[in-house]
Amino acid sequence: MRENLFEMGADFGNGWDSDNLQKIDKSEKLEIKDSNKHRLYFAKERRRGKMVTIVKPFYLCKDDLRYLLKTLKKQLGTGGTIKDNSLEFQGDISSKVHDVLKSLGYHFNSSQ
Repeated sequence: MRENLFEMGADFGNGWDSDNLQKIDKSEKLEIKDSNKHRLYFAKERRRGKMVTIVKPFYLCKDDLRYLLKTLKKQLGTGGTIKDNSLEFQGDISSKVHDVLKSLGYHFNSSQ
């Protein structure tokens, strides 16, 4: 650990560390599930004045999730991205996304 000049009497015992430059390991083991085992739900957010539709959680490997995103973007005619095992789409299109994912065999929580 480097010596920090701004630590005034701080005790970093018990596993605490003052170095914030350590990388956090995000390589968690993700349980891969079939499409019929998913229980997805929607969230909507307003970002910079525009609506974003978020569908999560997906239990797929990264390649399968990228392929699913590409397929959905092409069928829906909208932009989208992957963030933390969720798909984010431009616009308030939750009903369209619901219909397309339902036809692909995905299930949703009872609120939809």
